[in-house]
Amino acid sequence: MSATRLPGTPRLLRALNDRAALELLLERGPLTRARLGELTGLSKVTASQLVERLEERGLVTRVGEQAGGRGPNAQLYAVRPGSAHVVGVDVGADRVVAACADITGAVIGRVEQSTRDTDDPVGVVHNAVVQVASSAQAQLSSVRRIVLGTPGLVDPTTGDITFAFNLPRWHAGLLGALRDDLHTPVVFENDVNLAAMAEAQSGAAQGVPDFVLVWVDAGVGLAIMLGGRLHHGSAGAAGEIGYLPVPGAPIPRDVSRRAKPAFQQLVGADAVRALADEHGYPGDTAAGAVRAAIADGAAGGPMLDELARRLALGVASTCVVLDPPLVVLAGEVGQAGGTALAERVQHEVAAITLVRPRVVPTGLTEEPILRGALHTALEAVRDEVFGSTVG
Repeated sequence: MSATRLPGTPRLLRALNDRAALELLLERGPLTRARLGELTGLSKVTASQLVERLEERGLVTRVGEQAGGRGPNAQLYAVRPGSAHVVGVDVGADRVVAACADITGAVIGRVEQSTRDTDDPVGVVHNAVVQVASSAQAQLSSVRRIVLGTPGLVDPTTGDITFAFNLPRWHAGLLGALRDDLHTPVVFENDVNLAAMAEAQSGAAQGVPDFVLVWVDAGVGLAIMLGGRLHHGSAGAAGEIGYLPVPGAPIPRDVSRRAKPAFQQLVGADAVRALADEHGYPGDTAAGAVRAAIADGAAGGPMLDELARRLALGVASTCVVLDPPLVVLAGEVGQAGGTALAERVQHEVAAITLVRPRVVPTGLTEEPILRGALHTALEAVRDEVFGSTVG
């Protein structure tokens, strides 16, 4: 009985080899054909054919020569940066920030726009995307994906926004309007979820498949990472920790009236500023007040202790359900609190529950939401581009 042949096997192997080579060039390039063959385990002939195929498709380019040895110098190859671009957008109540990256992950353009004087979200995003592509000298047609980080709920089924507390003009139907306007794949993702993606890639949660990120800023949010994947929940509401009913704050009965939810009342920026005032640390921002308390040494301890006690109510409630090994404190307040606040929260959580997660401050200092948006977009576009090299 003859062995059954799998149709398309040579084509599949070529595609797998191409993908492995492109990933190696991203991580360790530039490389010669010979070195690429060594790293992939391919013969010199097969590696040469692979490089030629990728060069013909515009994914790989020659970037120089490697001197040394007898005979002509070996050509060095790298992924061609302009083979595809992505745009990440961080949408806030008063401004949008957009960044453009090439397929290697290099950020080559950034723009910032105020949204105070407009009520047209499609126009705002359109202008930001066009301007950031122009600043990066990238053709809009080469932008393969746009990921927008937005506060509020994103429907896991439709991908559309269903509720954004401080963005009343951002509503269901906006996703389709943006896709029609830009003629490009557009994806919404919750902003705190994107911050967690960035934390997992290059922050305090690298190499940790299960963790939660608590975002403490003007608003309060939570991202849940399980097995290296974000958990969104059935309605996209997983992590809306601001609505957690906690002792010490009244519980609104109708969220549609835009009353501040309970946990938000205890640890949001307004509450932190009020707490700082009570302890003699007035400041323009909640983060500034926290930094002032830390700088005051032992005298600032009581304020930090009280803030940690409040934060621990939400962290503990989350951790007794999920039991993660790691909690990351992020956002302006979480970042400002640093290790001094994180250690206090860790101690308080251990005191009131049976779980003992490690609590650490964010490892990122600049624009984690934007970084998460770009990372999410790049992952998807590399899958598309690197996965379709064989015609």
